[in-house]
Amino acid sequence: MEGRGAQTLWESCLQIIRNNVDKKQYETWFEPIQILSFEKQTLTFGLPSQYFYEFLSEHFGKLIYLAVKRVFGEGIQLKYSLLIDQGHHLTMNIEPTARPVLSTRNRNHSQATDKASSPLQAPTPQDLDPQLNLNYSFDNFIEGISNKLPRSVGQAIAEHPKQSTFNPLFIYGASGVGKTHLVNAIGAKIKELHPSKRVLYVSAHLFQVQYTDSVRKNTTNDFINFYQTIDVLIIDDVQEFASLTKTQNTFFHIFNHLHQNGKQLILTSDRPPTALQGMEERLLTRFKWGLLAELEKPNEQLRHDILESKIRRDGLNIPEEVINYVAENVNDSVRELEGIVNSLMAYSVVWNRDIDLSLAEQILKRAVKTENKPVTVDLILNKVCNYFNVKQDDIFTKSRKQAIVQVRQIAMYLAQKYTNLSSARIGALIGKRNHATVLHSCNIVEDRIHVDKTFKAKVDEIESSLKKR
Repeated sequence: MEGRGAQTLWESCLQIIRNNVDKKQYETWFEPIQILSFEKQTLTFGLPSQYFYEFLSEHFGKLIYLAVKRVFGEGIQLKYSLLIDQGHHLTMNIEPTARPVLSTRNRNHSQATDKASSPLQAPTPQDLDPQLNLNYSFDNFIEGISNKLPRSVGQAIAEHPKQSTFNPLFIYGASGVGKTHLVNAIGAKIKELHPSKRVLYVSAHLFQVQYTDSVRKNTTNDFINFYQTIDVLIIDDVQEFASLTKTQNTFFHIFNHLHQNGKQLILTSDRPPTALQGMEERLLTRFKWGLLAELEKPNEQLRHDILESKIRRDGLNIPEEVINYVAENVNDSVRELEGIVNSLMAYSVVWNRDIDLSLAEQILKRAVKTENKPVTVDLILNKVCNYFNVKQDDIFTKSRKQAIVQVRQIAMYLAQKYTNLSSARIGALIGKRNHATVLHSCNIVEDRIHVDKTFKAKVDEIESSLKKR
């Protein structure tokens, strides 16, 4: 059957699906699907991202199965292909009672059945699995002020791994800022540009496990000899070597051999060498030989860019005001940012509601620590609404009831007083009003405070609760 005929049949499937899901779910999860081919009883769809695939198969796999079975008939196999990378296909067998499962032949990590199961068993470059996560690349490592230096140095090393100017490259920073992503991107780029290079990524924990196993089996010399054949050695989380004296001694000899022979070493840690306790001085000295590069927590602009990149990569649709709100309030790590995006999509489908500021505020309230943080619009709304016994949802309606208008005006007044947000931003967060409405509300509250003692006492009481939180 030609592609046009398959497209026509798929339109019939969509009609069935449309009758079984609400409009928002249909627009979010089914409109982006593209028919790529229909050959030999295999129908291939194109999806925007792997996240999209996983969510679709988890929540709507059975519905898709029933629709395809009814329209196309029995015996059809579904195959999903990521539109961002047509070379990686995610195969889903039609099983009505089970969640579709990714084919193990198409994993995103650099693994294959003809490679050695353990890197220590790989004697040649072709047989060595670098253990890199190919989802981490320079393309999706967004550059900003906080990561510009380590990213630039990493690219330079990837392009010219024989040069020893930045050897070792020691990258440090708090958990979740992108250290593992960056070093995997460096390793992947080296393999792309220099396929014959023996590149190996290994966590410090796995290195320790391998070393302990070699001692138990009396194969320590083989363990050391293997690591001395590596051209680019990437050790993640070297702080885990702390107080492991024998492991440190062994790594010291491997480090010396590789460095003296012009091999590249790339190390990551959650703290700089000067703060590593329980580490031998001779190792700490060597960690400082090349370049110490800190990966800082992303600033607000970088957080915004990271969010936009993930949303675009996953084929999602999230309003700009929600992106701004998340970028302003989630500042601990990149992982937390990505987790918030996933939560927004999940809650949107489960609760059958649009992704808006109200939903984002509810999710962040659960996911982000609020202690020792400045006063937020969300906190102000909670305090004011609770004080006047008004439902917060009513604030976002067009109601002109005096009680609701008063709460909205007081909230705007306190937001302008206790936050650094612009009037336009305050208006967007409180009832989706414009900046002129905010200014007008603040003037009304200020004027009334000066002439109405009872009203002033109420506002003062709310302010006291904000300060005592």
